[in-house]
Amino acid sequence: MGSENTERKKILVTGASGGIGRAIAVAAAREGYYVIAHYGQGQDRARETLELIQAAGGQGELVQFDVGDREGCKAALDGITERHGALWGVVSNAGVARDFSFPGLSGEDWDYVVHTNLDGFFNVVQPLTMPMCRKKRGRIIVISSVSGITGNRGQTNYSASKAGLIGAAKALAVELASRSITVNAIAPGIIETDMIKDAPLDEILQAVPMRRVGKPEEVAALAVFLLSEPAGYITRQVISVNGGIV
Repeated sequence: MGSENTERKKILVTGASGGIGRAIAVAAAREGYYVIAHYGQGQDRARETLELIQAAGGQGELVQFDVGDREGCKAALDGITERHGALWGVVSNAGVARDFSFPGLSGEDWDYVVHTNLDGFFNVVQPLTMPMCRKKRGRIIVISSVSGITGNRGQTNYSASKAGLIGAAKALAVELASRSITVNAIAPGIIETDMIKDAPLDEILQAVPMRRVGKPEEVAALAVFLLSEPAGYITRQVISVNGGIV
């Protein structure tokens, strides 16, 4: 448990059924936050996340909705606000990838990735900001990617969506700073998740000075710090967790 009182602070983590989202949910629970763990599909994996939250000594609940469904998001998030009041924090983590060379990239794959990753940010975060503004406190964390900074071969759609998230986070940080709400982006590099299970790691790691894959827990540690009271003067930043990729 951290030194600050986080017992009554409630946060939402989207895409918490696995990978980075799960690691953030569990790490936050370990620090005393009440974690509302979102999932889109895969109820069994989401239940595993809730079990891990409880095993870490934390409390939480599951919530299911499609981040790409604006009306569905609003209905679910309004329900959360009615039950819990203004949340202390939201970690916008849910995202997808469909990699393909740009000349052969279908419009469907472009729309699906950009709609889920970028529109999903608006659909989740926008309904939660006004309650935070009224309380004049809060933390918003956006999970972007190294791909949104450097661009990656075969990921034009993904890179575009993740770069858009960085721009959105920077602009929103300016809007909300006077209300003591911080907004920051985390840009993970090559992290051990299902997203890289078929990737040519030997080739990819040549670009990583540390020559290893990162762990979801290493991203989670930064997210939990950015959620904390001591991080209250850190806003409008993009912080990479990537083993030294420039």
